[in-house]
Amino acid sequence: MTNTYKYNDNSMITEHFSVSEFRCKCGETHDTIINPELPKKLELLFEKLNCSKIIVNSGYRCPTHSMNVGGSANDFHTKGYAADIVCYDKSGKIISSKKVCCAAQDAGFGGIANIDSTYTATHVDVRTENFWKGDEVKTSSYSVTDDFYKYYDIPKVSENNSKNNSIVARGIDVSEHQGIIDWDKVKTSVDFAILRAGYGKENSQIDKQFERNYSECKRLNIPVGAYWYSYATTADEAKQEAYVFLKVLDGKLFEYPVAFDIEEKLSLANASELCDAFCSEIEKNGYYTAIYSFKNAFENNITSDIKNKYDTFLSHVGIENTDYSGNYGLWQYSWTGRIDGISGDVDLDYAYKDYPTIIKNIGLNGFSKSDNQPEKNTLEKILDHVASIDSKIK
Repeated sequence: MTNTYKYNDNSMITEHFSVSEFRCKCGETHDTIINPELPKKLELLFEKLNCSKIIVNSGYRCPTHSMNVGGSANDFHTKGYAADIVCYDKSGKIISSKKVCCAAQDAGFGGIANIDSTYTATHVDVRTENFWKGDEVKTSSYSVTDDFYKYYDIPKVSENNSKNNSIVARGIDVSEHQGIIDWDKVKTSVDFAILRAGYGKENSQIDKQFERNYSECKRLNIPVGAYWYSYATTADEAKQEAYVFLKVLDGKLFEYPVAFDIEEKLSLANASELCDAFCSEIEKNGYYTAIYSFKNAFENNITSDIKNKYDTFLSHVGIENTDYSGNYGLWQYSWTGRIDGISGDVDLDYAYKDYPTIIKNIGLNGFSKSDNQPEKNTLEKILDHVASIDSKIK
């Protein structure tokens, strides 16, 4: 799946990247094509390298421009899958392409290559087959390694997490991008799953795998939550998205929060207004609501009153421990997890609250308050019956 943007579109599509950065440099005023996985993985690379900035030297290329600069009319740049980048550290210095290649490998890019002899620029792309780990100083026609850490002799840092003692449950969040999931296999590795229900404000934009993912999780007793990917720019649009989301949720049971995913438009000045417009509609219809976004957005774009009003589903990936100081019940700590039963990368999450008990006890997300009450034993039932008789006699 790719997104198409008008030539003059300068909007932010993730926390650090705008449409204009991927615009073709041919000089013509044609549309820009971007696979949404590309900026998403670039954000992960940003976090892993602790960058101050990443410059996209070349993103989308029209077929003519791609051929003019030595590519082909059908390469990954022409599909909106690729970017040639230069990464900078916090001091403003360029990060060696050797280190970038290693981090890009961890971020799950399908195609990665050093592309100059000074180890300044790196090619990355989000292909899903015929993977390429290359070094164009040596060759541009084939992979040179299966592991950049070994190829460049760079030690790999441990990714152990020190917050394990406070973790209540381990889960994943998935969408149609994970394809057809073998949930029987997944069940052995996870405690819960957060499912993308859809995106945007049209009834036709339901995630293609949502119904199957939901029914499979219910069949296997895997507790679930849901999220809606937002494109809203106004409060009215956010409400329209909420109405569609509610239709999808209707008649289903969710042991985990239902979340508003605001990563697409989080840089807007009215981000808090969008969150409140969406979440208030969901909440007043009896759902336990959360906001999903990046650490930087919670720190800089979403106001304290909104964060205090709704639960937080924090995305802060590529690190051992998040330094986000606010409260959060869910933490998405990786975009490149591997789970038996899922082909390719999958997002990994920690839960720090016992959501199933909380949600059932207060009767939200399709549950009634009685759903989590323990079954009474025989003696308790007899005493209740006697009490009932006594009340009638009196």
